[in-house]
Amino acid sequence: MRLLLGLWSDLMELDRRIGELDTEIETMAKSDPVARRLQQLRGVGPLIATALVAAVGNGEQFTKGRDLAVSLGLTPRQHSTGGKERLLGISKRGDSYLRQLLIHGARSVIYRSKDKDDGLSRWVKGVAARRHINVACVALANKTARMAWAMIRNGTDYQPQRAAQPLG
Repeated sequence: MRLLLGLWSDLMELDRRIGELDTEIETMAKSDPVARRLQQLRGVGPLIATALVAAVGNGEQFTKGRDLAVSLGLTPRQHSTGGKERLLGISKRGDSYLRQLLIHGARSVIYRSKDKDDGLSRWVKGVAARRHINVACVALANKTARMAWAMIRNGTDYQPQRAAQPLG
């Protein structure tokens, strides 16, 4: 019994510490103007916004949004031979933590898009209807990373009318 009480108190202490860290991350996200703008994106909250700001900075190291998506491992691997191009699964190279956060955020957006009729919701529902749900999650995470790069690099707010445009 004493052993269980000790483990329970350890668990309570960890839970309290996680709460403190969540509050600290939320405070940082509110105080940083770039993180506040990034939270306008669907599926991006304080945790993802601050992680993006920490990883990307001002975005100068990437010439376009696709380069950021590639660095996060959100693009398909290519295997080409004899003039035939084959796209394989995502490369899973780069920042696995940020990739995981973006995919989970995308999964949440897809789940909530069933009741919405805006351009991004129609786009993601179309992808989910044609492909496996996990493929749709990665596609939306890829699109979110690209939009985040554009917002960081250009200092702009989220533009929902441009969100439904195909990747290019």
